[in-house]
Amino acid sequence: MQAVPPAPRARAISTLILLVSVSLLVLFGAAIVGSVALPLHELPPALLDVATGHADGLTATLLDLRLGRACSAFATGASLALAGVMMQALVRNPLADPYVLGISSGAAVGALAALVAGAALWAVDLGALAGALGISLLLYLLARHDLGGVGRDKMSGDTTTLLLTGVVLASACMALVTLLLSLAPESRLRPMVFWMIGDLAGAGWRKLPWVVLPVVLLLGWRRARALNVMALHADAAAALGVDVGALRRFLFICSGLLTASAVTTGGSIGFVGLVVPHACRQAFGPDHRLLLPAAALTGGSFLALADTLARTVVAPQQLPVGVLTSLIGVPVFLIQLHQLRLRRP
Repeated sequence: MQAVPPAPRARAISTLILLVSVSLLVLFGAAIVGSVALPLHELPPALLDVATGHADGLTATLLDLRLGRACSAFATGASLALAGVMMQALVRNPLADPYVLGISSGAAVGALAALVAGAALWAVDLGALAGALGISLLLYLLARHDLGGVGRDKMSGDTTTLLLTGVVLASACMALVTLLLSLAPESRLRPMVFWMIGDLAGAGWRKLPWVVLPVVLLLGWRRARALNVMALHADAAAALGVDVGALRRFLFICSGLLTASAVTTGGSIGFVGLVVPHACRQAFGPDHRLLLPAAALTGGSFLALADTLARTVVAPQQLPVGVLTSLIGVPVFLIQLHQLRLRRP
């Protein structure tokens, strides 16, 4: 990975102010856009009703539903983008994504098992969270050498075992997913397929991503300088006093928690954690002090905007948001790959 020059303070502040402004604008647009138009003069009292928990009128009810879904979409996109940055730092590859280690596949097994059993929504969320955390724990136990846990590999920069173990576990989980899909009754196939694609139709006000996201972002930002050093070379970082093993474990745990909270809220939404971090790195530079919050804000705005399009472009029918993120992400990712190839000597 490339060297990490420090981001000028004024530029970083202005960039973050711009991204926060765009995020607020996207959330405002998501709240007022829909099949039923909301009169602008009714928004302030309706917003006050939503804030106080007394959303009884039509405008306040619609605003509550749309704003809750938009905020969940924002937190999910921000979590995926932030997890992508951390995963790329962990494996030292700018094209890695949060799903590369199979955490989302474990969540899929838990969620689809609950759907097959006809469980309630909270049980589906709990199953997805349990599956994601279970795979994360198993992956840590099987590949702890690559995470600097024990032995002489503690300062090694090689993450081959970690990646291969993640790929194998993901394949095993996908085999279980195929089995669940084949055993499921036809009446339950549609929600199962929508969950696999990534869908926020049932997402209202969700607390989990808003609990995990700010804590991980703050902890990651405090370790941004160490991440900048490790981006140069893991061995050099160890020589400069960075505890590479502890930093790797931190990145693994945080990216796992972010991915688990994101897939629990919206299912397996693809390309957000792959395209957004790489685009932010190209636009704002590789300094993690700016890259971490910028990626979170950009990822949140991107997914909130995509979800707004998903529920309005063919209204009253709603599309799975994962379809739009894939349709947008594939050409963007191919362009990024082409630009990356042109930069190589």
